Amino acid sequence: MKKLSVCVLFGGISPEHEVSLRSAESVLNNMDPEKYNIFPVGITKEGDWLLFTGRDYSMLPTGQWRTYPGNRQAAISPVRGQGLLSFEGENVVREHIDVVFPVLHGENGEDGTVQGLLQLAGLPFVGSRVAASAVAMDKTLTKLAADNAGIPQAKWKLVRRGELDNRMDEILDTLENQFQYPMFVKPAGTGSSVGVSKAAAREDLRRALLEAGIYDEKILVEEFIHGREIEVAVMGNASPVASICGEIDSGAEFYDYNAKYITDTSTAYIPARIEEDVAEQVRDMAVRIYQVIGCRGLSRVDFFVTYEGSQVVFNEINTLPGFTSISMYPKLFAASGIPYSQLIDELLRLAREERS
Repeated sequence: MKKLSVCVLFGGISPEHEVSLRSAESVLNNMDPEKYNIFPVGITKEGDWLLFTGRDYSMLPTGQWRTYPGNRQAAISPVRGQGLLSFEGENVVREHIDVVFPVLHGENGEDGTVQGLLQLAGLPFVGSRVAASAVAMDKTLTKLAADNAGIPQAKWKLVRRGELDNRMDEILDTLENQFQYPMFVKPAGTGSSVGVSKAAAREDLRRALLEAGIYDEKILVEEFIHGREIEVAVMGNASPVASICGEIDSGAEFYDYNAKYITDTSTAYIPARIEEDVAEQVRDMAVRIYQVIGCRGLSRVDFFVTYEGSQVVFNEINTLPGFTSISMYPKLFAASGIPYSQLIDELLRLAREERS
């Protein structure tokens, strides 16, 4: 059987650059070299594209991959049929690529930008296309789509960064009239809880708005939902399927960046500690929001299940979720009977199916 040539993109100009490096390390270590010709291409924080020619993928999280002696400058050509280009002095090497796995998180990788390039190039790729990627990345657009579909979610309000300098006190008054403390404040276009704060008082809220404004012009403020944090992995194109439900106990104020990737305070429960009928509601709603937005390939969908009444409340959807060794997406499907390497095989198959 002929090997597929797979380009794995990682890194990127994004606040989630380091998370991408960890995800890519896991993905590359779980790709079967008997099935795939693998072309790992890293994008530095400065925007340089490098074809990493080493095979020690532990060099990715440490940053050592950037200075590997065999690296070559690289690019994916938008011209159809050219595939992956790399540069050796004055020579250009063209590599045929069958499918691309963009193991990229956040801005400039998950928001439709890279997806647009790959569509122009005519290359099949893992994950959603431009529109769904953009809608899912911008939490305010996701909220509008969910509201339109009648999907229950936390009450929310959009704040613009440009209004903070001249109207801060007016904005704080409006938010205090609309919501009770605590409130959650998020940049509209980041993942991995980058720039997210839980505000318990007016000065907390002021600082949280300014912090979120560092990362995005659009800032989302949400009411607090007292409930369990539930996550579901979804996979598929026209007929998506949901994994079993998982639960995150952050062991902190909330499941922030540190709890996800740095400290060991969080605990994952698979399956989630909820009744089976509630779990089925969560799974059904996960597939529904996936289809409403028009996702393809994969997404992780996050919910709250309230402690009182076990109400299911949609939180967020992530079209290129983490693939680190501790990430919930691969763990949820592993618990559903699809181990990591098989999961990668299926995602690559779905990418090619979507193109065919």
